[in-house]
Amino acid sequence: MSPFGPFSKPEGDGPAPGEIPGLRGAPVRTPVRATGAATGPALWPAIAGRLLTRQLWIEAYGLPGYALTLKGRTSQGFAATPRDFRPVDPTVGKGIVGGRFVLAGSSLEIAETEDPFNRPSPTRAFAVDLHAFAWLPSLMTQGERGAREALRLTLIWAEVFVRWSPFAWDPDILARRAINLACAARRMGQVATEAERLKLADVLGRQGRQLLRPPGSVATRAERLTAAAVVGCVLTGAPGVSIRRKALGRLSRALPRAVGPDGGHASRSPEAGLELLLDLLVLEDGLGQLSETVPDAVAEAIRRLQAALRLQTLPDGRLATLQGGGPSTATRVAAARGAEIEPSDAAGAVAGATRIRSPLLTIIADTAPPARGPWASAACAQPLSLEIVCGKDRLVTGCGWTPRAADRQGLRLTPGHSTLTLGETSTGEPLSGWKGDLLGPRLVGRPLHVEANQRDGEGAVWLEIEHDGWVHDFGLLHQRRLYLDQRLDELRAEERLHPAPGQKEVVRAIAAPYAVRFQLEPGVQASLARDRRSILLRGHSGRGWWFRTDGPDVAIEPSVHVDEGLTRRSLQIVVRGSARTDSETKIRWKLSPAGAGNDPS
Repeated sequence: MSPFGPFSKPEGDGPAPGEIPGLRGAPVRTPVRATGAATGPALWPAIAGRLLTRQLWIEAYGLPGYALTLKGRTSQGFAATPRDFRPVDPTVGKGIVGGRFVLAGSSLEIAETEDPFNRPSPTRAFAVDLHAFAWLPSLMTQGERGAREALRLTLIWAEVFVRWSPFAWDPDILARRAINLACAARRMGQVATEAERLKLADVLGRQGRQLLRPPGSVATRAERLTAAAVVGCVLTGAPGVSIRRKALGRLSRALPRAVGPDGGHASRSPEAGLELLLDLLVLEDGLGQLSETVPDAVAEAIRRLQAALRLQTLPDGRLATLQGGGPSTATRVAAARGAEIEPSDAAGAVAGATRIRSPLLTIIADTAPPARGPWASAACAQPLSLEIVCGKDRLVTGCGWTPRAADRQGLRLTPGHSTLTLGETSTGEPLSGWKGDLLGPRLVGRPLHVEANQRDGEGAVWLEIEHDGWVHDFGLLHQRRLYLDQRLDELRAEERLHPAPGQKEVVRAIAAPYAVRFQLEPGVQASLARDRRSILLRGHSGRGWWFRTDGPDVAIEPSVHVDEGLTRRSLQIVVRGSARTDSETKIRWKLSPAGAGNDPS
């Protein structure tokens, strides 16, 4: 098997014209024009550095004798069983015991004595989960039989991939595999022979040492060092102590870069912060089993991440979907919160997102530019986007794109989110082509400036946010003004496009087409009233909410939503019109409970 591609090639080179990638037959109603976002000279040092180092590490790690440098002293056993607080679905492990792997929405059947590694995987996402041992926690729920099968598969993997390869030993895949193995190693060792136990300890030690070596993105450095430290907690004797001390020393320097003072992850993704928090809780548990003190930097990062999580968790128990982060699941979020109370009354700002609320309405607004540089590998061009939860019904959201949907990069563009677009363009684009192959699909574009101003009154909240992403092409600033009446549970809003200072004489006066989108959560029902200006929305609870606007053209259109890397059909409300580039344009809309006495006919 080629070490560069342990997954089968997709059929064809891409979707048919007019189809949405990942959802056959779904039409693209409003194609997005490429803006040709310039990467700028600031990116060239990173490109040059990556060009020089990438081939160097491939050549060095691919040498026949490189595996010997990872050997070190072999640990004689396992000192701890760190607890991974992530909830586990036992059905995946039950299927593996029967010879069926179901990962990332795809499946693979194998005979009882065969292995799934030395063969093509159905998709790349399947291969990532397979080599990250994402199936291992579930398999370990199947008792002694599951532990024996886990041991067999682990030793087979170690035999097939004893030599370094770019995919199987990818730094991020390696980090996930190391944590999953470390948490299960002690139980696997209990059903192993002496030789198998020593081999398992050797495999885990090699992966811990590789995690301490370059390369790897600075954006995931904290996650890799956390995984190495967990490995160091599990291995007994001097090998474990050595790995643990090196990893903890470097982790204390990496965490302040990854976790901001407010607890937000540097990528601005709530889900990235959640996953780092869960990894740190595994490390905390492992150190506790060894009766070792948790380093101050680790304890402080846990405290900050948990404080941020309180604001990022919406009333339905899931996360806000911002900047490449998915909603996760309520059980996963609850596992990270621990004994924290339900954050139903939380309001404030964290990681560039502002949360306002009333008894029935919770609104999250993106009030900061996307991350830049290596932290932008999952960032989205979603300036001023909204997420609205009515009661516990998530009605308005984004497209839900995450890195698990790597083949649908177009959903990261502005039209994939609940905000305004001009000229069907985007304020940023994922890096593609050979540059994207080198640096990853980081979001690039002109620097975006966002201003936010919040005023709290008696029974009301006023939030004004503005960005300059359309100034270069259209000379217009976009201001979104939100007024939340906390007594009536009513949200009134105004989208204002107005010429930027000094741009009236520079930009040609034209009528630029705009579209204000409101992406709806899958399962939300939307019905257009006879006045053609009002839409009745019903979430999973069945409670109705009226969306009204004075926009010239209102429509309910098909859309898509990414859920755990899989594409689902959904709907979107789109308000269209034209805005002159030499004057001011306003579009007003509001959201209020149905049955309040002023329902449209």
